Amino acid sequence: MEQYELDAVKEITTRPPRDYRTLAVRGLTPVIGAEVTGLDLTRELTEEQLTELKTAFLDHHVLVFRDQDISVEDHKRLAASFGELRPVNPPPEHGDPYILEVATAPESATVFGNGWHADGTADAEPSLGSMLHITRMPEPGSGGDTLFANMHLAYDMLSPKLKELLAGLTAIHDGAHAFRGHKIPEGYEPPVSEHPVVVRHPETDRPLLFVNPAYTSRIPQLSADESQAVLDLLFSVVPNRPMLACRVRWAPNTLVFWDNRCVQHHAIYDYYPHTRFGHRVAINGGPLKG
Repeated sequence: MEQYELDAVKEITTRPPRDYRTLAVRGLTPVIGAEVTGLDLTRELTEEQLTELKTAFLDHHVLVFRDQDISVEDHKRLAASFGELRPVNPPPEHGDPYILEVATAPESATVFGNGWHADGTADAEPSLGSMLHITRMPEPGSGGDTLFANMHLAYDMLSPKLKELLAGLTAIHDGAHAFRGHKIPEGYEPPVSEHPVVVRHPETDRPLLFVNPAYTSRIPQLSADESQAVLDLLFSVVPNRPMLACRVRWAPNTLVFWDNRCVQHHAIYDYYPHTRFGHRVAINGGPLKG
């Protein structure tokens, strides 16, 4: 690796660990993800627990909670501790408008999320984050892991000259892109939005790379060929740098909470023709600024 890449990794990995009073946090990798223990998510969290949980969330970007046999109301209450709940879009035909059923049918040839992306970046204000609670695993009891990548570090590891090129550029995020290979629901108009290529996290002010192959279609300040070349380069950063990511192995009653503003994820579909089921709740975010 180049020295600027080593410096970016070292800046994260040499931070002193935090002390927590009401919960325990164990990192999954040196750069992203942590398992949180000591909390019962069937109960409303105290102010001190919630404060420490929010600190861990901003530090690690992906939090994993094991053995949490929670109800839908428990799930929504926990999510609401971090912000306003985000309705599912397009809305479900039946059931709770804030609950997305993540269900894989035995005949599914592919599934949404089987590729690197952040959720809903074509929205004018993408979500703060998502909480996914898996309750039923594929019948063999394995498969369906999810990878999560740190997009702060993805940006930090770019060369100084490439960072200069990206400064001030924007990108078009098109919701129709995510439906490639799938039918767009009748009556649903996919959103299209323009965001900076490099945004700053609204709570930490740290820069991060904000393009993904599921939604990002072009960079309007460049010619079509230049735009595609730059996007292809940026799309390759995460899959070509495994050190950016952690891998979460699911088990029944595991809940994972990730920061959609600075994390991309890849739901690996390696369990055909078996099924998996869970519920996802998303939390509203705000406008993104460069």
